[in-house]
Amino acid sequence: MREVRLIDPDGNQVGILPIHQALAKANDYGLDLVEISPNAKPPVCKIMDYGRFKYEQTKKQQEAKKKQTTFQIKEIKVRPKTGEHDLETKMGHIRKFIDRKDKVKVTVMFRGREITLSNRGRELLQQIATELEDIAVVEQYPKFEGRTMMMVLAPR
Repeated sequence: MREVRLIDPDGNQVGILPIHQALAKANDYGLDLVEISPNAKPPVCKIMDYGRFKYEQTKKQQEAKKKQTTFQIKEIKVRPKTGEHDLETKMGHIRKFIDRKDKVKVTVMFRGREITLSNRGRELLQQIATELEDIAVVEQYPKFEGRTMMMVLAPR
């Protein structure tokens, strides 16, 4: 005969009872017998309204989902020879993305013989980081990957 540890609707322990007695007690209350901890010795069961319990669980999950912050990684691509005005425009875009709490991946692309200008690319990324340090922090410092150099900025 299987026995369970029974908890009444108020949260008080009733004791260890055979399963059929626990079901009878739940019936007396007009509620359900719900197994809370199946791995315990003996298993723990509680007398409760199962429908209401499930409803409250989904409500808690929805609240947790609302409080969860989501962000995207936006990418801005520049070249070592990108002009000053174009760079200002791209900085405006980066500011807009950072204001929306998105992370920004700034990529410097090198084509052909531009690969010899890798120090210019690093300076460019450093310039972007210093101009945006009031609203953004460098999450990943500049690094080379093939013919691109990239850096990731995150909101402060």
